[in-house]
Amino acid sequence: MEDLVESILDYIRSDYTDYAIMLNGEWGSGKTYFWNNKIKPKIESMQLNGKRYTAIYMSLYGISNLEEISKKIFIETTQLMDKNLKKFMDASGVKNIPEYAKTGLDMANFFGVTQNGDRIDYGQFFSTDDKVLCFDDLERANVDVIDILGYINNFVEHDHIKTIIICNEKELSTKLKNSNLEMKTFIATYLLDKENKLNIKTDKPMVERIRDTIEYVFDKANDYERIKEKLIGETFEYSPEFNYIINGLLMRYENCPDLIRFLRENTNLIISTFNKSGTRNLRILKHSLTNFKKIFDMVNKSYPNTNHRVLQTMLIFTIAISFEIKAGKITKDKFVNINNNEEYKAILVSSRVFMDNRQFYIKEFDNNYYYNFKAEYRFFKFIEIYVRTRIFDMKVFKEDMEAIINTVDTDKLPGYKRLLTEEYWKISDDQFSGVVTEVLDDVKNGRLELINVVKLFAYFAHFVRKGLIDYDMRTIKSVFLNGMNVSSLTSSYCPNVEEELASLAIEEDRSEDMEEILQHFNNINAQLEDKMYKEKAEEIFKYIPMKMEQFYDRFDKECMQVPIFRYYDVFQMFQRISCASNEDIVTIKEKLLDRAKRYGEKLLDELPNLKKLKQVMDDYIDGKEPTIKLVILQDFAEELGNVIQIYKAYEEKNRKECEMQSEAESESENENVVVSKNVNVLQGM
Repeated sequence: MEDLVESILDYIRSDYTDYAIMLNGEWGSGKTYFWNNKIKPKIESMQLNGKRYTAIYMSLYGISNLEEISKKIFIETTQLMDKNLKKFMDASGVKNIPEYAKTGLDMANFFGVTQNGDRIDYGQFFSTDDKVLCFDDLERANVDVIDILGYINNFVEHDHIKTIIICNEKELSTKLKNSNLEMKTFIATYLLDKENKLNIKTDKPMVERIRDTIEYVFDKANDYERIKEKLIGETFEYSPEFNYIINGLLMRYENCPDLIRFLRENTNLIISTFNKSGTRNLRILKHSLTNFKKIFDMVNKSYPNTNHRVLQTMLIFTIAISFEIKAGKITKDKFVNINNNEEYKAILVSSRVFMDNRQFYIKEFDNNYYYNFKAEYRFFKFIEIYVRTRIFDMKVFKEDMEAIINTVDTDKLPGYKRLLTEEYWKISDDQFSGVVTEVLDDVKNGRLELINVVKLFAYFAHFVRKGLIDYDMRTIKSVFLNGMNVSSLTSSYCPNVEEELASLAIEEDRSEDMEEILQHFNNINAQLEDKMYKEKAEEIFKYIPMKMEQFYDRFDKECMQVPIFRYYDVFQMFQRISCASNEDIVTIKEKLLDRAKRYGEKLLDELPNLKKLKQVMDDYIDGKEPTIKLVILQDFAEELGNVIQIYKAYEEKNRKECEMQSEAESESENENVVVSKNVNVLQGM
């Protein structure tokens, strides 16, 4: 960065220049901060040929005509020539005039309030060799960029005033191409039509032909390049030193000793999260740190003993969500429907199964910002609301903090959660024995969810191998197997076993003991799955025939890809369907066929029950006089036959694939035998 400063100062020191220089960088990257704190002080401390340089800064943001630029230069110049103003600034140590003060001074001069009998020093107006002009935000002006550069060229080429232009050329290029786009498109279409090129057949798409015509007729980019080549002698790329910039940002909190100490301790976290945002926008980082100050103050005031790791995670989350929302990477409502940390974690798991955009985004967000950072609590609703709406919701804040205390505060956590959520070696020796006893008691009495029992066995097997507990493996395994049996009476089905077990902190080869525990768990979990779906089937099918709207709603949401007919009694099913209205029987029939065509391969487990249902219907219809109801039921039975055929086709397909896989494995085994024999022969030779 010092090399860049020196290069700019070399331009200022040059005796004669007829060109400007440009400082190019992304929005929010700190270009203006760099000018104010690095370049301008150095320029104004220089003295060449007995003269001190004066830097005149102007932002072009929102400028709508060239006259406004002239006014800005005049205002800046006259204020700098005011002797009384200079005396005041020197006495008070003020280096820059605030914009608000400038407005007041301008009006005071206009009404004659500050006229002290001093005549205007015209020599100051005509002096140009001690002035440096700085034009910032070129791409944000509401005037044609070509006109602005032509205006600036007058100072550079004719008056040889040192001039620095600060801008974001990437945004400038976009602005040049997109200005008056509707008018340009209309004219380009008109010209293509006049040349009979609008409707001719060509390999080039219409959009591309219109775009090419726009670039040919309205090539502002070339005009810009031509005048830039004439005006700009050198372009410097601004790549900020983030350590220096971030230290500058943190200086704003010097009056908050607890906060500044915390931020300085976690500077690496701030820089890492900033880099992971994929932007170079320091302005957003500055806003996010301002947000965090409010959060930090509120947490320390209301919950002073909050875990240090939680505060670190809050810092990451505040910066991350600020960038995601304010940099326009997502819409604000991406996080709206996530109400707490548990829902956030549930989405992370389900995102691997249901690849909808919301779930996929949350997974990517988590993988990006929390990569290599382990934390049990990673989503804070009160922070999300605060960043998104600027409202600090005290009710949500208290709900979040109470949940955090119950989840993260290890002094209040039950023993099993301490083992599952933090490294066991962080438990002190005097507490470890008590934690082990507490967990074993919970396992024996079936107080824990089955999946947690499996996870805990991995830890206890590790403790046995390391000699940390006075139990042998056979005893521990017996305790856990019996505990799983008791737990099965109150546990829920676990649908994401692999995801749950993948989170284990101890990764070792599975032993026979672990395999036995897993097999027992899988058997019980399969029984719990049957129990869960039987209860679901009972709930959903009870709506037939009296509450059909509720039936359709839940069936569509919960049963389209679940073999739900496997879990309901066939005779009760027939009774309910036969009692439904003819219209509903037709609707159910059509729904079953559509479901089979779309998801048949996932529904094969219900095939035996559908065969029984068709047989029950055929037996009921057989020998009866035709009625409308009987004809509708007969159609239903025939459609069931079509559904059954679809299932059978998938069943046959799966059978063939299994045979092919079995043959491939058999061939592979034979090849291995041959290779083994050849190796033995070679060794014998």
